[in-house]
Amino acid sequence: MVKERLIHPVVLCGGGGTRLWPVSRVEYPKPFLPLIGGTTMFEQAVRRVADFTNDADGGLSFAAPIVVAGAQHGDLIETQMHGAEYRLIVEPAAKNTAPAIALAAAMLPADDVMLVCPSDHHIADEAAFRNAVSAAAQLAEQDYLVSFGITPDRAETGYGYLRRGAALAEGYTIAEFVEKPDRAQAEAYIASGEYSWNGGIFAFRAGALLSELTAHRPAMAAAVRQAVAQGRKEGSHFHPDAAIFAEIEGESIDYAVMENTARAAMVPAQMGWSDIGNWAALQDALAARCEGADADGNVVRGSADLVNCANVFTSSDGPRVSAIGLNDLCIVVSGDEVLVTTRDGAQSVGKLPGASAQ
Repeated sequence: MVKERLIHPVVLCGGGGTRLWPVSRVEYPKPFLPLIGGTTMFEQAVRRVADFTNDADGGLSFAAPIVVAGAQHGDLIETQMHGAEYRLIVEPAAKNTAPAIALAAAMLPADDVMLVCPSDHHIADEAAFRNAVSAAAQLAEQDYLVSFGITPDRAETGYGYLRRGAALAEGYTIAEFVEKPDRAQAEAYIASGEYSWNGGIFAFRAGALLSELTAHRPAMAAAVRQAVAQGRKEGSHFHPDAAIFAEIEGESIDYAVMENTARAAMVPAQMGWSDIGNWAALQDALAARCEGADADGNVVRGSADLVNCANVFTSSDGPRVSAIGLNDLCIVVSGDEVLVTTRDGAQSVGKLPGASAQ
């Protein structure tokens, strides 16, 4: 009889999604919006890790998810879970991904395999995603700390990269973590065939993650453990000690652990992934689905008339957008706010006064 392998999904709901302003706002950020299809990014993330059994993968299955989020979004999460079982860790403060992931690890048995997923990413090919999860889980069971390396389809300057190292049975070691490159570097990475995008999805044993965090960020690890030990449970919600957690210096899991451990590995994943990090990325994801797209590369959500336009994205929750002779622009109308940006400028929307003043 094949032994069941249970994976514990950890769904991260941090960040304000300011690069998708003015639609994404503090009270209703990006994960909880129906940006692609009829359901929200959070609902899609949870559905991807709904329980399934694959006997060919040794009885691989998912446990009920652990969601890590701020208190202000607890009601949204409860509504969008639609009665399904889950646990919520209420972050007392936003401290980036390393403390958030460590909170979940500290609440699981050391041998449990965690699958850490952002709540606001798009994955078009869920079968490929689950195959990557199976491979990552097998590496995690060997105490590798695993990143998902997204197979790149263009020289993207907005993502970090992973350089492949030695081959493993289910993936590769990571030879190098690379920050967001300039255009020439990105083109060289793609040409080499050695690099993948860093997708921000991880798998590891809870105990292995905490051991590495203790080795490389001992103060953070100790504070997380103490905040959990002195926290309180309210039904399915867990509240770490706020005062202890407030003293933690926030840091990403990449900086705190992944770039320091000698056990970093990656699984290649070609699954139609996008972080939907800006309006241009959303346009591309919708165009790939032929959702509101035309033959000129324009994508329309809401009401719009486009004449002699190419590669223009429009989104309006009310007024009609009318445009003539435009190329490579994003136009967004939400409530009393209007955003107009080039596709290249979409990466900087979060720096606008309106986005930062929410």
